[in-house]
Amino acid sequence: MTTQAGPRTAQELVNPHWWMPFTPNRDFLADPKLVTRAAGVHYTGFDGSRILDGSSGLFCVSAGHGRREIADAVRDQILELDFTPSFLRGHPGAFELARRIAGLTPPGLDRIFFANSGSEAVDSAMKIVLAYHRARGEGQRQIFVSRERAYHGVGFGSGALSGMVNNRRAFGLGLNGVVHLRHTQLETHRFSRGEGEAGVELAEDLERVVALHGAECIAAVFIEPIAGSTGCLVPPRGYLRRLREICDRHGLLLVFDEVITGLGRTGAPFAAQSFAVIPDLITMAKAITNGVQPMGAVAVRRGIYDTVLNAQDNPAAPEFFHGTTFSASPAAVAAALATLDIYASEGLFARALELSPYFMNAVWSLADLGIVTDLRGYGLLAGFDVASDGVPGHRGYLLQKRLFEAGLHIKTTGDSGLLAPAFTFTRDQIDEMVAILRRVLLTF
Repeated sequence: MTTQAGPRTAQELVNPHWWMPFTPNRDFLADPKLVTRAAGVHYTGFDGSRILDGSSGLFCVSAGHGRREIADAVRDQILELDFTPSFLRGHPGAFELARRIAGLTPPGLDRIFFANSGSEAVDSAMKIVLAYHRARGEGQRQIFVSRERAYHGVGFGSGALSGMVNNRRAFGLGLNGVVHLRHTQLETHRFSRGEGEAGVELAEDLERVVALHGAECIAAVFIEPIAGSTGCLVPPRGYLRRLREICDRHGLLLVFDEVITGLGRTGAPFAAQSFAVIPDLITMAKAITNGVQPMGAVAVRRGIYDTVLNAQDNPAAPEFFHGTTFSASPAAVAAALATLDIYASEGLFARALELSPYFMNAVWSLADLGIVTDLRGYGLLAGFDVASDGVPGHRGYLLQKRLFEAGLHIKTTGDSGLLAPAFTFTRDQIDEMVAILRRVLLTF
């Protein structure tokens, strides 16, 4: 009797039934890049190759892959309480997680609303903002302000806030009433570490928006403290503080989208603390569960929460008509609690801060390569640009494929590469990451 052999090539395992997100599907099916295992800071490829994870998966896996503490917590939770809705029902873990997150956020931002992704967190924050203004009798405040080159998600709200053209051009008008400030990447910032010394005046764009639309019509300003997916744009020195001052002057809410920077990436719990600028709301996701379970959250200033709740006179009616089936899912909550335990017990935020100078020095060693046209970074997040070959994004796409084949996974957007190692990286692993980068960049 004969038995059928298993797949011998990666092509035999892929098919067009899965429509992959943010992926050139036709090219992937012709040349698939598959991973089958993950442990520590490495993936294992389909062919058994060892691939260093230079971007923490997708900025998620800050404590390293395969953490048994998280897996055990999720398993135990599923066997004890697999699901309960968060509509009119609660479970103890969700209240404990909210308390734990409130202990990490800036003072006063201690009301936590749970979602299932960064996009959902941003859309939830937009609704919270609108509900707040309506509750205080200023329902005409409906305009949102964002920035060019921003990425805030893929919902019709979060997508409208985003300022990356390819995430917008195919989807019509989206949500109306969104105005975009200029981005902050200046020519004088090239190869600058940390905050640029020029560009604080770009915050004055917000005053122009106020003059055009009227402060009384503007609801909130959404800002990534460090613009992430577009290629790690670190703000100019004083820029975030100036935005805070303008928002305060005109009664605008300031929202920091910390889906990438939140939970240690800048060496503090949140970039708001790293830059000493406190917003009114903070969105988070990704590293909240170390990438193990989908989860997002919004930290909300207590006064906003109180205003929305106190505006509802009917004690039998929800104060905020918004939520999702899987908000505060028990398994996701268990993963988040276990993740926060690891961050605390291993001092990983402090480790990220301590490792940052070595990481930056290593990344900046690539500055001598002619193909590298810019380097940027802060904390354990860095971006670099490669010279275009005439087709925008083509060289960046080829770069990530060649890097994978050479044993390194990173995130690329267009012709920009993003490095975001796990907080558990060693200096030797940083050296290995940069050595692979150098070797592959020299092939172009």
